[in-house]
Amino acid sequence: MPNDCRFALVLVQHLSAEHESALVELLSARSGLPVLQATENQTIEPGHVYVIPPNTQITVEAGQLHLQERPADRSQVAPIDHFFASLARWAGSRAIGVVLSGNASDGAGGVRDIKEAGGITIAQRPSTAPHDSMPTAAIATGMVDLVLSPAEIAAHLAELQKHPYLELRRMSEVPADVPSAAQLAEVFTRLRRVSGIDFTHYKAPTVRRRLLRRMALHRVTDVPSYISMLREQPQEVTALSQDLLIQVTRFFREPESFEALAQGVLSQLTAGRAENLPLRVWVPGCATGEEVYSLGMLLLEAVGAHGSPQTLQLFGTDVSESAIERARRGWYPLSIGVDVSPDRLRRFFTRADGGYRVNKSLRDTCTFARHDLTRDPPFSRLDLIVCRNVLIYLDATLQKRLMPVFHYALRTPGYLMLGPTETTTGHHPLFTIADKRWRIYRKAPVEAGLPTGLATDRESSMLPRTLPLGESRRPEPRSVQDEVNRLLLQRFSPPGVIVGPGNEIVEFRGPTGNFLEAPEGDPSLNILKMAREGLLFPLRAVLQLARRRQRPVRKEGVQIRRSGTWSVVDIEAIPLSDEADHQLLVLFQEQSDSVVVRPKMQQKQRRASARQDSDERVAGLARELAASREYLESIIQELEAANEELQSANEEILSSNEELQSTNEELDTAKEELQSTNAELNTLNEELHARNQELGRTNSDLMNLLPALDIVILIIGDDLRIRRFTPLAERLLNLIPGDVGRPLGQINTNLQGEDLEALTRTTINTLASQEREVTDRQGRWYSLRIRPYKNIDNRIDGAVLTFTDMTDSKHQQEQVERLTHHLLAAVAIMGEPAFVLDEAFRVKVANRALVERLSLSADPAGVALDDLAPERWDPSALREALGAAGTAEQISTRPIDIGDMQGKSRVILQAQRFAVGPTKPWLLVVAREAAHGA
Repeated sequence: MPNDCRFALVLVQHLSAEHESALVELLSARSGLPVLQATENQTIEPGHVYVIPPNTQITVEAGQLHLQERPADRSQVAPIDHFFASLARWAGSRAIGVVLSGNASDGAGGVRDIKEAGGITIAQRPSTAPHDSMPTAAIATGMVDLVLSPAEIAAHLAELQKHPYLELRRMSEVPADVPSAAQLAEVFTRLRRVSGIDFTHYKAPTVRRRLLRRMALHRVTDVPSYISMLREQPQEVTALSQDLLIQVTRFFREPESFEALAQGVLSQLTAGRAENLPLRVWVPGCATGEEVYSLGMLLLEAVGAHGSPQTLQLFGTDVSESAIERARRGWYPLSIGVDVSPDRLRRFFTRADGGYRVNKSLRDTCTFARHDLTRDPPFSRLDLIVCRNVLIYLDATLQKRLMPVFHYALRTPGYLMLGPTETTTGHHPLFTIADKRWRIYRKAPVEAGLPTGLATDRESSMLPRTLPLGESRRPEPRSVQDEVNRLLLQRFSPPGVIVGPGNEIVEFRGPTGNFLEAPEGDPSLNILKMAREGLLFPLRAVLQLARRRQRPVRKEGVQIRRSGTWSVVDIEAIPLSDEADHQLLVLFQEQSDSVVVRPKMQQKQRRASARQDSDERVAGLARELAASREYLESIIQELEAANEELQSANEEILSSNEELQSTNEELDTAKEELQSTNAELNTLNEELHARNQELGRTNSDLMNLLPALDIVILIIGDDLRIRRFTPLAERLLNLIPGDVGRPLGQINTNLQGEDLEALTRTTINTLASQEREVTDRQGRWYSLRIRPYKNIDNRIDGAVLTFTDMTDSKHQQEQVERLTHHLLAAVAIMGEPAFVLDEAFRVKVANRALVERLSLSADPAGVALDDLAPERWDPSALREALGAAGTAEQISTRPIDIGDMQGKSRVILQAQRFAVGPTKPWLLVVAREAAHGA
């Protein structure tokens, strides 16, 4: 929205009741408008955004926001409907309701309230909504004016705020000359031609206000431009007619009035009523049927309370075909739970398609039909008429004409219920007051009859269809050929008429006064009512045969009477083309010398003439009787054919009913399966939610653990693509974070002479771990270990490569090896006998002096201590000394004898421990001559 916004915007969202909302901060960062959290008694100002607080419901009254705590029952929480209803009551036509993305159907009921108040309703285009349930439910009500994307909504509101319609606070503020009378007449004519409804006698302020409302929706500010739009766009004419009808209703609107109706009227109508006498109710102007179904629920409850079977017939009529279709469908959004009690929802409705569908028991009592209250014949023998909030849109002329219609349609006694602002003023003799508060009236036992001032279909069919709107009929210049054709038709062609499917005369062709005359009573253009004496039955038969055979039918020698004389005429009915909508051209041709004129006669001649007249009359009656018999035979044949068709149709309906019953059973079974599946999905969702949390914790642990390890770790998938690595791997293997997902073979590492891809593939294929030492280009040593990667199902899903830096230990090992080599070389050149033992007490090296002293024939390297020339000396002394010394580094033995080929001598063995790498310490042993006397 622009920063110079003239609107006050209130954002009502479904917020958690347990957590504080950060919505204000989020919106403030995105909008240039001030964003505030709503508070109690806060005065709303243009250009500000107010956000609903958590755990509250918000309303607006007298320009101030009010907060209430949310209902404890979550099924009754509908904060958007609650706010829209209060907005409609306060702002009226200045209210704009916008339904955005969201779950459930909150807002679907509120848009009805705003539409009824004359406001504007907008819904987000479902394809642009992350959650389309709310906008879809609002659109399904038929009360949404515009369906737009969020960006289009903002642009439309920015232009809409400049329209003068939103500045009107009351109906009286609509200028009486906008539009002018001439402009209104053109609008009415165009509406009548497109919709078939005459809005001439609708209240002018209502019509003007609704017309301005349509102009505001299209952002048109002057009436001539809008009338041009009506000329160019027939769909806008239809939309305007639907807007003028104001098809807004709801279940149990004003519940107290329905309670008064149930206790006062319905209880009287159902108590003690004969079973064979159906209870008939008519609801004219029923819109989408909520009021009809509400009455049906009350009647079923009343009949059930008396415990007697009763036939119920409820008729719901409306001039809008689209509204009647929605009423017949019997599907309503979940928001009706606000108006219908839970008990009635369980008894009379079924959850279906994200809403409620009327049950068969209630649906079978209700019949819906398109009906124009101002022109179509009413129902008859009714017990109750409920016509609420219909008369308020009609002017006094129509109201005065409709009261006799209601009186005629009701039984005696019958009841009429009007809206809270409607009365029977001017017709007190026709009705008496039964409940003054709720406008319930009782039919008075007086004779009124059906008024004759109502329009008929014939009148609308006689409207000029060829003239452009707004133009008067002007004489057009005729060519010579047209004038010749006119004279020939007038002079030589027989007179006739064109009749429509209902035998209504559409056009007269020539002088037909000798054959047709105006009937007595109500004016009528029905050709059968206008037929002169003797013409009725032959004419009816000719019309019947021509329609049935679809070819010309001629009847000759028909006697008709006019002005006291009888004439003989020929009748011919000719079907016109299919484009003529089943019309017939009926021609009358009078036979020459057929009129008998009787001069004055003597008495004897007069008696003979009377006998002749009597004979002719009998013959004429015989001919009429034969024509009637012929006509009745054709009617019987048609009835028999129709009966056969009805029988076959009945058989098809029975078959279809069985199929529908089996389908219904299948749907019930499928519904139970879906409910079971839904429960399983809910359980699975909870499990997945828990696993997701666990996975998140595990992922966090890994993100913290891997950087803390002083080891290079590389995880490879079974497709040899990099899956994860530690930060230390970036330097050794030349990796960056973007390398995740790249094949291992594409990585140019710092290692020398190693094919990591081949080694990894071998490990994955053979499931055998590998370990080897590798070096990088800087000469550092690493211990490479490749092990198979197993997933949670214990299946091989890749490999794990670890690189342990062993450069320092490698250098230490090399140093020890060098020192050991030097030591062994020193031992070899010592003059005294010496040798080195490893940790297993095996000789590693012995010098020449020892070999000579022990007279060894070969190098003793690898020989165990106990096997080193045991006949020359006793090694047990050395073992005893080692055991006694424990972990001491230096050991000396007692003097022992050691011999060679020249004799024996006494020596003392001295040993020195020293470490060689990570193994156990080695032992350097030196034989020194013992001191004399030791």
